[in-house]
Amino acid sequence: QVQLVESGGGLVQAGGSLRLSCAASGRTLRMYKMGWFRQAPGKEQEFVAAISRSGGSTYYADSVKGRFTISRDHAKNTVNLQMNSLKPEDTAMYYCAADPSLTLVAGTRPREYDYWGQGTQVSVSS
Repeated sequence: QVQLVESGGGLVQAGGSLRLSCAASGRTLRMYKMGWFRQAPGKEQEFVAAISRSGGSTYYADSVKGRFTISRDHAKNTVNLQMNSLKPEDTAMYYCAADPSLTLVAGTRPREYDYWGQGTQVSVSS
């Protein structure tokens, strides 16, 4: 079983950048497709980005495409989310998640992921 811990959240002004990191213990993240999700108060959890095991394929929600970049650092056993041009509507708790299934395509639905971190808060002021 893999344990996931997110870091890198914080308060930033609109237009600024943050880099979230998801660190793993217990297993190498190479074994998992990885995703980032977010949930704002009073809203449903929504997909942000996902990455295949190799890192060769990435997937993004339309709302973050062109602004966010998901990547893997195999040496550090982390998955990162670089967030640029942040907007107030990006304010949410951000969670990383791991999917151990053997399908090639990383999913965009929370139910496809078995392991979750505790989350890191991102707040963007206008």
